[in-house]
Amino acid sequence: MTIHTLHTLRAAPDTVRIGVFDAEFPPIMTIESGDTVEVQCVSGRDEVMPPPGSSMVVPPELAAILAANPGTRAGHIVTGRSPLQVRCRATMLEIRIDKIVAGANWGYNVIRPLAGTLPEDFHETTMMHIPVDPERLICTLPWGTELKMAPFFGVMGVAPPPAFGRIMSKEPRVHGGNLDNKEMTAGSTLFLPVWVPGANFSVGDGHGVQGDGEVCVTALEMCLTGTFTFILHKGDGPNRPLLRMPRAETASHFISMGLNEDLDQAMKQALREMIAFICARSHLSREQAYSFCSLAVDFHVTQTVNGEKGVHGLLMKGLLF
Repeated sequence: MTIHTLHTLRAAPDTVRIGVFDAEFPPIMTIESGDTVEVQCVSGRDEVMPPPGSSMVVPPELAAILAANPGTRAGHIVTGRSPLQVRCRATMLEIRIDKIVAGANWGYNVIRPLAGTLPEDFHETTMMHIPVDPERLICTLPWGTELKMAPFFGVMGVAPPPAFGRIMSKEPRVHGGNLDNKEMTAGSTLFLPVWVPGANFSVGDGHGVQGDGEVCVTALEMCLTGTFTFILHKGDGPNRPLLRMPRAETASHFISMGLNEDLDQAMKQALREMIAFICARSHLSREQAYSFCSLAVDFHVTQTVNGEKGVHGLLMKGLLF
């Protein structure tokens, strides 16, 4: 019987990196396919910390990371300064998101000048500190509205293709990264193409809750801790097609993704990925799959604020079989 190991990776100045992906980063931890890792992630900058004397508590790990990186203003804090590597060569990494818990009793939302979906309409920095009840999974907005949280990680990615060199974490690409897909809550699974041996996975950018679009450039940004199980798959086949783009699955839906600076092109990519998925999982022709998408697949705008915009298609499970 195969015994799988539970590992822990804490956020610290020597285990996080800020704002970049690079295939050259060496692994910080090497695990076996099927192992589970609990990963602590933090979020924030000096300028978004709650005011002194507030009941909002800054985790000591976040304080230590900010002290070790003075003046940092841009880029996601991802755990995996050197990424987490799964031992074995493969073409696809399956990331099962087993559990997500709040790592702080607050989060923040900020409007930044020259960013977001309406930069021409909003020219001033606007900050909201938002208290969180980790037990009830409720956040309370300044005007009194309570929102039920649905936490997920905005950034989940493997090492990009080596030819990309060092790239910013802002733009999601074929390696995943800043997908900002709110469907990726606990119980869901993300599938990513593998570009280097061992995949080299990193995670961060905790979101307590987000609407599709993430229109003002931020969600409820907050510290989260996630538990993930990693499985590497070799080759391809009807149930494990060789991926060209990130793909996902929830308890109820299969999810295709499209990423492009042009929202129309992102939509076309998500649609083509869904057509290919349907054809790989059924006996439908491409024409039938195209019609089926028009009848039964919902396409949502994932985000419009990361340079590379996102669209994801949702196909309810059970319709193909």
